[in-house]
Amino acid sequence: MSDWPDGYGRRMLEEVDSTNSEASRIVNEVSGPEWILGRRQTDGRGRRGRIWCDPVGNFAATLILHPRESANQVALRSFVMSLALREALAKTSDLSRNFRLKWPNDVLLNNGKVAGILLESVSAPNGGVRHLFLGVGVNLQNAPSSEYLEPGSTRPVSLLAETGCCILPDEFLNVLAVEYARYEAQFQVFGFEPIREEWLSNAARVGKTITARTQRAKTVGTFETVDLQGNLVLNTADGMVSIPAADIYF
Repeated sequence: MSDWPDGYGRRMLEEVDSTNSEASRIVNEVSGPEWILGRRQTDGRGRRGRIWCDPVGNFAATLILHPRESANQVALRSFVMSLALREALAKTSDLSRNFRLKWPNDVLLNNGKVAGILLESVSAPNGGVRHLFLGVGVNLQNAPSSEYLEPGSTRPVSLLAETGCCILPDEFLNVLAVEYARYEAQFQVFGFEPIREEWLSNAARVGKTITARTQRAKTVGTFETVDLQGNLVLNTADGMVSIPAADIYF
């Protein structure tokens, strides 16, 4: 615990419905950044209200933040957490080049999904963000079965099966917390551009054709970049298209 980052609290729970739900219940009790780890999560959720399956031995945690930036800037912390997650996974497995980042919130290992991020927020009276919850799920020891997947989704993998690395959730949190604090400090001082550049250098499928789907539309194009607002930029038959939110399929 000597390496635990200064100023960050932590709560360790044997069982919780959802670490993001727990964050919403306790947020008014904490004044600084606070990690919540659930050793067993019974009602996890993913993006757009989807079920997030948590087999025993996997990692489920939420970081509570109290940001001061605009809502658009606050949302960029998905990239901050993505980099921290990738670095933590690389350090615990010694296989840095095997991990890639999938826009907007996933980490891939050998082209399978090993981790995901869920951002939820509480609005401030002025229209900004009062509290931010960064939920993190990592398949440390077990990958969910196919019954939980939507058609076309990236196959799930586990760190243990793909690398032989067995790490407990408590141990992984110690590594992730340090990495997140480092990237958060960089974001605070230098802004999004260095985060964006490093994220792109580790991104999956740059320069290749991908499909972006929303509830209303499907866009196919070449993955060109991520812009300064965090939007996905595709080169399509109709020209360059900037997409603020979507599910990505390869």
